[in-house]
Formats: sequence, structure tokens, C-alpha cells
Amino acid sequence: MWIFILRRLAVLALALLVVSFLVFLIPYLGDTDPVRALARARFGRLDLDADAIEALRIELGMHRPLLVQYLDWLGKAVTGDFGNSYMSREPVMGQVWSALKVSIVLTLAALGFAFAVAVPCGSIAALRQGSTFDSIVKSLNQAFVAVPEYWLAPMSILVFALYLGWLPSAGWRGPESVILPALALSLRPMGYFTQVMRASMIDVLNSPHIVAAHSRGLSIRRTLIAHGLRNALLPVITLFSVWMAGLLGGAVVIEVIFAVPGMGRLVYSAIVNGDLPVLQAGLVAIVTFAVLINTLTDLAYTLLNPVVRIDNAAA
Repeated sequence: MWIFILRRLAVLALALLVVSFLVFLIPYLGDTDPVRALARARFGRLDLDADAIEALRIELGMHRPLLVQYLDWLGKAVTGDFGNSYMSREPVMGQVWSALKVSIVLTLAALGFAFAVAVPCGSIAALRQGSTFDSIVKSLNQAFVAVPEYWLAPMSILVFALYLGWLPSAGWRGPESVILPALALSLRPMGYFTQVMRASMIDVLNSPHIVAAHSRGLSIRRTLIAHGLRNALLPVITLFSVWMAGLLGGAVVIEVIFAVPGMGRLVYSAIVNGDLPVLQAGLVAIVTFAVLINTLTDLAYTLLNPVVRIDNAAA
């Protein structure tokens, strides 16, 4: 078990190192000279003479070899120092941390609601294959997966905020501000979670140990709760981690429409404004959390599934 954990931590460190180098290269991959981009943000113009540009390049240390620049940047990034924003002139990590906390709350609320609905609905649909309930669940799953968020978000604002007046239409001022964007963000993962839960539960129902337990007189519901639910949840947990990692920085449409100050909106604004330090710090934060979540998912798999635990111990 400990060998497996150490191996996963080594993979995590290597993945973050590779990602950090790719993120560091972002200013050099575009057509615009990063020094001139900073000059535009700092001085409001690009028509600086060559001497001024070169002086700024030396001030930033960008005249040094690329590898030396990367090691210097990495050393500061490890301590949380990504420099100052080109736009606000404030430390980048303060903005990233504030946005990250918002995105974590929004993502957990959305996926928590999706998980709470998907697990019982998927399980009941598997127990009642071919029934009216099963047909309704499958139809709703297809609708939830297909509906675009750029349509769903304005419609939810129109109905619940403007017409009914139950919830605020935008902003991030309290618990009531979480409900509408979280519900709009939860429908697509809810559809996937329910589909996977239904398919996984059907496999569990047909597994030999469930059939044997049921033949000994245990009710199917008691058998599933005692023996099958944990195994049926494994694919859903994997999907949960994938969505968690993706939504931390990928809920751009929802965050922009509902004016939620999260990571998706922060990274989107940094791209639009050419704010490279914010973009770099945001991407590093998103990838770091994604890798951590995937690592924790592997550990959860090991704890929930004895077969995986034995395989890891043997390895």
C-alpha cells in the first residue's frame, strides 16, 4: 500500500513538473513579444524605443537563457510567487486563491447535487429495467447531456430569477447565489452519473456473488446494500473525480453568465486581456488540483475495492 502511495506521489510530482514547464513557455508560444505585452500593460502603449524595451527585458531577467529563466520562475512558483498581474498590478496568487475557493464551492455543490440524484435514480432504474421509471430516467439522461449550458443558464435566470423571483440572477453574495449556477452546472454530470450508475448496477446484479446471496434468501435490496453498492459506485467515483477536475477551470460559460468570480472566469479574462502571470498561475492551480484529485481517486479505489488493493500490494 505504501509503495503504491509513494509511486503515485512520484507520478504526481513528475506530471506537475512537466506541466509547469509547458505553462512557463506560454509567453514564448504566441506571436507577441512578452516584454512588449508587459510594456503595453505597464505604460499603455507599444511604441517604446528599442532601448526602453531592452531595459525592461533586462529588468525582467528575460535576457537570460530559457532554462535559467524557468528554474528561477519555478523556484518562485513553488513558494506561490507568480509575480503581479499586468492589469491590476496586484499579486497574482491572491486573485487565484480567491477564484479557486469560489470554484471549489460551486463545483462541489453542483457535483454533490448530481451525485445525490444519480445514485438512487440509477440504482432504481437498474432494479426496474424496462419499467416506466427506467424509460423516464433514460430519457431525462439524454436530455440533460444534450442541453447546452449557454441556453440552460439564461433560461434558468429568466424563470427562477426574473419571473419567479426566487433566486438572484447573478453575483456571488451568499448561499442563495450558489443554487442557480450549481443547478445549471449539475445537469450534464447528473445525466452521465445516472447512466454509469445504472449500467454499473446492472453488472453488479448479474455478478455471481449477488446471485448467490439472493439465492440464499436475502432480498435483492438488502443484498445490494450489503454487497453490491460499493462495487457499483466505483465507476461513478472515477467519473466524479474527472468532472471535479474539469469543472474547477472549465465552468467558463456558467461563471461568465452568472458573474461568478471563479477560476474559469479568471482564466478567460486573463486570456482576453493578455494577463500572462494570471494565466500561468491559474493553469498551474487548475492542473495541480486535477492531479491531486486523480491521485485521491486512485487511493479511494484501493480502499473500496479489495481486488485493486491486493494488486497494488503485489506490485
